[in-house]
Amino acid sequence: MMTNHDIVRADSTTDAAEHPEHDHTHAGQHDHVVHDPSERDRAEHDHASHEGHAGHDPAVFKRKFWLSLALTIPTLVFSTGLQDILGLGGPRFAGSQYIPAVFGVALFLYGGLVFLRSAVGELRSRQPGMMTLISLAIVVALGYSLAVTLGLPGMDFWWELSTLITIMLLGHWIEMSAVMGAQDALGELAKLLPDEAELVHGDHTTTVPVETLAVGDRVIVRPGATIPSDGDVVDGESDVNESLLTGESTPVDKATGARVIAGSVNGSGALTVRVGSVGADTALAGIMRLVADAQASKSGAQVLADRAAALLFYVALGAAIVTLVIWSILRPDDPGFVLERVVSVLVIACPHALGLAIPLVSLIATTKGARAGILVKNKLALEDARQLDVVLFDKTGTLTEGRQGVVDVVTTAAATPEELLRLAASVEAKSEHPIARAIVAHATESGIRVPRSTKFRALAGRGAEATVAGRVVTVASQRVAIERGIILEPDLVLGGRERGAQGKTVVFVLVDNVAFGLIALADVIRPESAEAVSRLKRRGVRVAMLTGDSREVGNWVAAELGIDEVFAEVLPGQKADVVATLKRDGAKVGMVGDGVNDAPALTGADVGIAIGAGTDVAIESAGIVLASSDPRGVADILALSQATYRKELQNLWWAAGYNVLGIPLAAGALFGVGVLLAPALAAVFMSASTIVVAINAQLLRRVRLAR
Repeated sequence: MMTNHDIVRADSTTDAAEHPEHDHTHAGQHDHVVHDPSERDRAEHDHASHEGHAGHDPAVFKRKFWLSLALTIPTLVFSTGLQDILGLGGPRFAGSQYIPAVFGVALFLYGGLVFLRSAVGELRSRQPGMMTLISLAIVVALGYSLAVTLGLPGMDFWWELSTLITIMLLGHWIEMSAVMGAQDALGELAKLLPDEAELVHGDHTTTVPVETLAVGDRVIVRPGATIPSDGDVVDGESDVNESLLTGESTPVDKATGARVIAGSVNGSGALTVRVGSVGADTALAGIMRLVADAQASKSGAQVLADRAAALLFYVALGAAIVTLVIWSILRPDDPGFVLERVVSVLVIACPHALGLAIPLVSLIATTKGARAGILVKNKLALEDARQLDVVLFDKTGTLTEGRQGVVDVVTTAAATPEELLRLAASVEAKSEHPIARAIVAHATESGIRVPRSTKFRALAGRGAEATVAGRVVTVASQRVAIERGIILEPDLVLGGRERGAQGKTVVFVLVDNVAFGLIALADVIRPESAEAVSRLKRRGVRVAMLTGDSREVGNWVAAELGIDEVFAEVLPGQKADVVATLKRDGAKVGMVGDGVNDAPALTGADVGIAIGAGTDVAIESAGIVLASSDPRGVADILALSQATYRKELQNLWWAAGYNVLGIPLAAGALFGVGVLLAPALAAVFMSASTIVVAINAQLLRRVRLAR
């Protein structure tokens, strides 16, 4: 059985492959990882892009950096070349001239080989990039320095080699820490599951590992405990915190028959839950898969960055060759200077910043969205959401709750609304009809005490009747009142006619054959829907609605929510046609739906957004999923999309601009005016650009969503 922990930790095997000495195990967390040797071999060389950096452990680079720094200090102290440049005198004794070489070679083998291994992977995959450039720089510096130490005239580069490797390790450590910090959200999701569950066996319970639970088992969830699996409550009442799935911190009341999700936290009551799904089939596992898939996908900006990074290798290599040729002609008697320029070009051209610019922003965006109940299945969908001109909502189950509910109560002078509901609910409490259940539920939610009725009888196809406190109360259609010759007040007649024209279901409440009032029912509009529409309009987005219901029903819901465009009486097969109609004039269309028949429209829209409480088919057809059924999340998607794209552009401009200015400077284009960039300083600038990009991406965490 695959557990939820497996889903997350399976992506972590690359780290063990690259660095066998590192152990990923976290305290209190299961790590059911199967270490496949073939996977380990592939992972060891799979660093062609920063998307492979998820397998690099920042702790390893941290350790390598500090030890390399310790080796760099004596290299600098005993480097005669550096002392000559600075005009300083250092310690001298017999054989001290070989200390920089010894420490330099040690640094190359300890700190530099990680870059060479990655470069081999790039070359094997025919995707030379940043690791190949780093490797070129340090190999050239090593080879030339060894030659000078063994007698070749010139200045060795041991001090520059050591500082280059150390600074590269520092940049990589910071970079990996940022990337791993974004990916750790998946690990945090896995930690939400408890390790054990209290399994019911007859009249006693047994504590068992969560991964041993099977569908149909019953578990007791005590107050304050975490629910171990998805399932249904079979006994007990409590409030449950489901913020991990919905992004909402308000607890949800649960009673017999209610659905609960693994990882949510039980409140003050005890619940007995029948296990409905386990392992990879749970809602939490689904969230983790969506986040992982989104992090593995590419946005348009990422594709552009990848192309730029690949192009930069050839630009840097070409610039290095041109630099070598020109300076060899201008200064043929100074090979050390020529080599220094070539090394500087190769170092400053390392596309770390460019490679990190988009992946880190995307990782942070998808994890930030997941915490807010926005599950990004495809990064391109998130990127495109900022361009939406029209958001098209399916009505039932999206803007409405998909169930009948009381929307209006009209009374005569004979009763108050509370009295009318009390009497009607007393009659309907013994009926299983959807209208009856809606009236009883509304009365209960309103805090009305419902008295017991007697002599209940159903009026086939017309309503129900019972005795309440000695009075005969009838809840039925207007036809029953007409058949009985009951005179209805004009206000009731007009009120019933008006609400019927809106597509509402109207029932009259008769007490001893006297009309006390009417109750109108309709598909209940979600309380958040009006605000959701308002937020989108404030962003300048058109809002439209489609429904298979009558035009009267559609127009009523639209009027309640402030929607101007309504597509009513739309058959399931025609929903995709509505999307095509809206797109025909060039508008970017986002479709929000929850049902099976919404799937073609979700797929046909520029951005498909599925309501998380909807069907699996709808979710699979969408690019973004709202984990909750709150339509206000659509405005949050647009806000997150704009913020994400803004950060991506900022990082791309910084990374590209840095290389455009840095390569000519490193090549010595301004040597004539006294500006010369040493390889070590080039490494500093390269690492600084990486840090700037990483910090700018982290600022995305500060973007506030509305909810």
